[in-house]
Amino acid sequence: MRELQSILVMLMVSITFLSFTAKEQDTHTLTVEVENLRNSKGVLQVALYNKDGSIPDEQYKNYYKIQTTNIESGNAEIIFKNLPKGKYAINILHDENKNGKIDKGFILPKEGIGFSNYSSIGITNRPNFEKASFDLFQDKEIKVKVIYM
Repeated sequence: MRELQSILVMLMVSITFLSFTAKEQDTHTLTVEVENLRNSKGVLQVALYNKDGSIPDEQYKNYYKIQTTNIESGNAEIIFKNLPKGKYAINILHDENKNGKIDKGFILPKEGIGFSNYSSIGITNRPNFEKASFDLFQDKEIKVKVIYM
């Protein structure tokens, strides 16, 4: 009887260990790199999206995860950890006054903005999830260009 209890305990410990290991292997790291910001004022805000129709998101209400980081010599990097595999898109704001929102002039943003897979933004090239999205099935590094209008 004691031997059976020992076997059951070992089996339970093994199953628990394997379930934690499997979860760790099913998640990935996404490193977002941004270069050539016009200055090092404020912070870089990076919003990560995982649903179609979630961008554009000027009020930052539809994101999956969001982080900010300091800017050094016009460059910044943010790392998102423990992301499940899937389709994602990135929206970046060079938040020069640290207020967490896109400040606009008459119509256009005063601060830099950027989206994954976009090198320019305009009336005929408006951001959307489908175009900005990329697949994450392993650890990945991505560079995003920030555009000043």
